[in-house]
Amino acid sequence: HVQLVESGGGSVRAGGSLRVSCAVSGNTYSAYCLSWFRQAPEKEREWVASINTNYGGTNYADSVKGRFTISQDKAKNTVFLQMNSLKPEDTAMYYCAAVRGTYCPLRRNDYNYWGQGTQVTVS
Repeated sequence: HVQLVESGGGSVRAGGSLRVSCAVSGNTYSAYCLSWFRQAPEKEREWVASINTNYGGTNYADSVKGRFTISQDKAKNTVFLQMNSLKPEDTAMYYCAAVRGTYCPLRRNDYNYWGQGTQVTVS
């Protein structure tokens, strides 16, 4: 089992930047794929980005490609999502999610572990 705790959300003007973090505790960090999802009011939760914590491979949704960067600090068991050139449509609750294995799925139902979320608001 793992526990996920997000932090770093906030409010920013369009065009600005924010970095959110996901601290991972529990079982072997590198045994999991870690992803970021987001959910805007009255919308479905959508996949944003993933990182294979063992090999470092990353993947991004088309809507954030070129603006967002997912990275990790293995020494601190922490995953980051750097968000640049933010747009009002990026406003959402951002969630960290984990699933055991090297494959990073895109569907929320494939993830076993979730954080509590951190709010990002772009005006």
